[in-house]
Amino acid sequence: ASQVYVRMKQKACEKAGIKSFGYKLPADISQAELEGLVSELNANPEVHGILVQLPLPKGLDEERVLNAISIEKDVDGFHPVNIGRLAQKGRKPTFVPCTPDGCIYLLDQTGVNLEGAEAVVLGRSNIVGMPVALLLVERNATVTICHSRTPDIGALTRQADILVAAVGKAKIITGEMIRPGAVVVDFGVNVIEDKLIGDVDTEAAMEVASYVTPVPGGTGPMTNIMLMTNTLAAAKRQVAASAR
Repeated sequence: ASQVYVRMKQKACEKAGIKSFGYKLPADISQAELEGLVSELNANPEVHGILVQLPLPKGLDEERVLNAISIEKDVDGFHPVNIGRLAQKGRKPTFVPCTPDGCIYLLDQTGVNLEGAEAVVLGRSNIVGMPVALLLVERNATVTICHSRTPDIGALTRQADILVAAVGKAKIITGEMIRPGAVVVDFGVNVIEDKLIGDVDTEAAMEVASYVTPVPGGTGPMTNIMLMTNTLAAAKRQVAASAR
């Protein structure tokens, strides 16, 4: 899934006219070397956005690496300060994480009223599940987060006006688990027999839900669009700051 997203991001940059370059680092790179590279990119005025592809190999401190990124170049929105602001009422992060932000954009395009809606999020990862839940709370939805220890997930999902699946288990959400008319957002990226399959049984969901995001072609492109949007905003801020 991670490799798929990297290729998609590179293509999106090329299409948008954004110069992108990557560093393919060995899995046994030291913490100091990785943070050193981030520091070099922080100091480079020609670099407006820095993205560390997660998850990192075992043995590396993810939080230290993310914390090392300049908050002005944190176009992926995962700097601890940005996440902290996202979690606090009345605080605005410099950047919102791209994948969750794309989810909210998609929901807005359906015309669904998020205020007062019952939302169920499957998954509590730092990359998707938790930030999506925080953004839904910010929009005054009532949010339930389900995970591997949640008993009878179906009983909860069948109550959801908005169902977000981000657990990484192919077709874990069946049609019977979806409330008629619900909006279903599928973040699952599972490779089964060289095919990308989501966490939702899409065909079954389409018989019940009002909207369903496809895999591939749903949330992935939205992630890239939000990344391009964040990168453009970062570049504008930095160019304006240097001109003062």
